Amino acid sequence: MDVTSLPSSTSTPSNSLEDLKQLFTWVDYLVFSLLLAVSAGIGVFYGFFKRNKGSEDFLMAGRNMSTFPMAMSLIASFMSAITLLGTPAETYQYGTMYWLIGCSYFLVIPAAAYLYLPIFFKLECTSAYEYLERRFSRSLRSFGSAIFTVQMVLYMAVVVYAPALALSQVTGVDLYVSICLIFGVCIFYTVLVRERGEPPQDGENPLIYCAMRLVAPLAFGGMKAVIWTDTVQVVIMYTAMLGVVLQGVVDEGGFANVWSTAYNSTRIEFFEFSADPTVRHSVWSLVIGGYFTWIAIYGVNQAQVQRYLTVRNQQQAVNALWINLVGLFLLLTICAFAGLVIYTKYQGCDPLKQGLVTTADQLFPLFVMDVLGHLPGVPGVFVAGIFSGALSTVSSGLNSLAAITLEDFVLIYASPNMNDKRKTLVSKGLSLGYGIVSFGFVFVAQQLGDVLQASLPVGVAALSIFGMIGGPLLGMFTLGMFFPWANSKGALAGTLMGLAFTFWIGLGANISRSQGLMTVPKKPLSTEHCDVLFTSAASAVPTLAGMVSENGGGDDDGDVLGLYHLSYMWYSAVACFTVIIVGLLVSFLTGAQDPKTLNPNLICPFFDRVAPFLPERIRRKLRFHVGECYDASTEGTAELKMNPSRATMISETGETNLAFQPSYPELKEKVIETKGFYLPRQDDAD
Repeated sequence: MDVTSLPSSTSTPSNSLEDLKQLFTWVDYLVFSLLLAVSAGIGVFYGFFKRNKGSEDFLMAGRNMSTFPMAMSLIASFMSAITLLGTPAETYQYGTMYWLIGCSYFLVIPAAAYLYLPIFFKLECTSAYEYLERRFSRSLRSFGSAIFTVQMVLYMAVVVYAPALALSQVTGVDLYVSICLIFGVCIFYTVLVRERGEPPQDGENPLIYCAMRLVAPLAFGGMKAVIWTDTVQVVIMYTAMLGVVLQGVVDEGGFANVWSTAYNSTRIEFFEFSADPTVRHSVWSLVIGGYFTWIAIYGVNQAQVQRYLTVRNQQQAVNALWINLVGLFLLLTICAFAGLVIYTKYQGCDPLKQGLVTTADQLFPLFVMDVLGHLPGVPGVFVAGIFSGALSTVSSGLNSLAAITLEDFVLIYASPNMNDKRKTLVSKGLSLGYGIVSFGFVFVAQQLGDVLQASLPVGVAALSIFGMIGGPLLGMFTLGMFFPWANSKGALAGTLMGLAFTFWIGLGANISRSQGLMTVPKKPLSTEHCDVLFTSAASAVPTLAGMVSENGGGDDDGDVLGLYHLSYMWYSAVACFTVIIVGLLVSFLTGAQDPKTLNPNLICPFFDRVAPFLPERIRRKLRFHVGECYDASTEGTAELKMNPSRATMISETGETNLAFQPSYPELKEKVIETKGFYLPRQDDAD
């Protein structure tokens, strides 16, 4: 059924959904296939011609990557297809307030670069959760790793299913083919060359040996392949998004017309200063709440920390973070403005109310097919850009999950004496295994979508998941790094309470919304100029965007608990502060850690970093005597095993261990230049 286009910017979609699908031709499939071929080709290159030399090379890229590709990989890791589809949908329905979350980036990047990053860089660890063992206990290291594993497996399932569903309903690209291609290519550029098997080592777990034998015929591109593929995919993402938006602006009469149309519809707003935490988006929730949401990613998330440590030195990592800030903010701006362009196109005939599409995350693909579908190859570039976001996120997730499983579980509980070649093979097997598991969870996600039946922007679901799971992890690390009195009992109690509290709020709000008890007002949408109202859209399969509710700011129904109205942007902050408050209370009740005995490298010298202008006598007091009685001679003793935070600065060979250089200036001045003690270096990062 054809729908006649209206003149001017108040147009209705020019074709039915089935007609639009026909515009996705073999040329577009060819362009899309070329993207997959490029990604696979990078895996072939690093599989055949740049083979990994060991587990360090596979998981950490040999710690010799350059700054720019690492910065691009940071962008790609969590600016997924959900961002590319969810942000335009958000702006289209609710206006430009969400764009202010970009202001939080200017707080997140300095905090990550100068507060969290130096601690991980000095530890020179593969797993970020090794910090938790050194600071608290081995059980907390395992607990943190397990939480991250659940988070990433769920996130990868959502980040693949939601965009694949939206694209399948609008472009005609088969849903299950899309899902299989994403996971297949990701696993492939982690799969290639034959390895020779070896007999089992003495004391090796037989299950590990059998798994290694199964994976032995495969070799993986590893972190280098992931980072370089991410770089290519970021270029494709920016090209696709920028090209579509610029063409849309031209078609709709220029930037001024798009802006004035959005302004007249009240979509341009940046000054909601309400202090009410139930207001869905305010300056405070987006800047402060957004800070806690994103610092959980850039400060302590394994996928990002692992990338920081792939470069040669700390300054390179800091530079990459600042480059990442520019790219991150630019992509957010492009995606947010895309929503205004889409509204200008459909201001007189909303495709959602018209029934042409079923969910908001289908609006951008619809716009592309409607406006640019007549240009062969252009829809293919757009689909390639969206899938680039999904590919980069999945590849990052697989590599980071392999790293923490090997370091935090296999080497600790199953086979601690494994040699480096065996570690590499096990890492490859873990990447393959997590790819298969995540692929299976996509179909679990589909069933969850059938149950929840909510049509919300997919970006909200992603940020809510990171708030509910990533927030408690952020709290655990922050408690350890900034509060030297915290002990392992406090950290465990706080993390459990943080998880329970945020899941109670998030799931309770989602259930209330699914029952129609909570609503969020949208900006005005019209069907006044629609020539046809479709009784049904192309597909009845619901989106996954409603997995976690888009809370706050809705009608104040008396049957809904007030906490359920809390804006989803506050989830991470609430979780983090819950962990800190409960953690400190339990620590003092059970016997607080003595700051004097702590390894100073495990505590961030907060006031030295953020207030270096304060007089030295004041800053000395604000260091809370951390490390003043630190004993560097306890390595290998029972005391060290009972208290991992008291680790030596000297390796077993008597050489300086760079992982334990003191962070506090006066401690550097106190050390003696002799064997068995720390030797200061001019390039130490304070």
